[in-house]
Amino acid sequence: MPNLLDLKADDFDYNPNNLLDTLIKQLNLKNDAALSRALEVAPPVISKIRHHHLPVGASLLIRMHEISDLSIKDLRALMGDRREKFRIGDQVIRVD
Repeated sequence: MPNLLDLKADDFDYNPNNLLDTLIKQLNLKNDAALSRALEVAPPVISKIRHHHLPVGASLLIRMHEISDLSIKDLRALMGDRREKFRIGDQVIRVD
């Protein structure tokens, strides 16, 4: 597996499964149920993310960062998030 710090968003198509699978491997977890416990979310949340019925929200992304020590930028790259700007309310935030 390549060094996570060397990965760029261009290395992936949007796929939250890649993010979830990487977290499971990185944290030495057995399955999605164990990941949901580690993230302190209900198991259906992970299932909905896997099936593209629910996006990875900011609070979940922060929780992923807290338990994995991966940067938000690296987590976004793992799921192929290529956005350079985010809209939060009326503000536009540029990601460098």
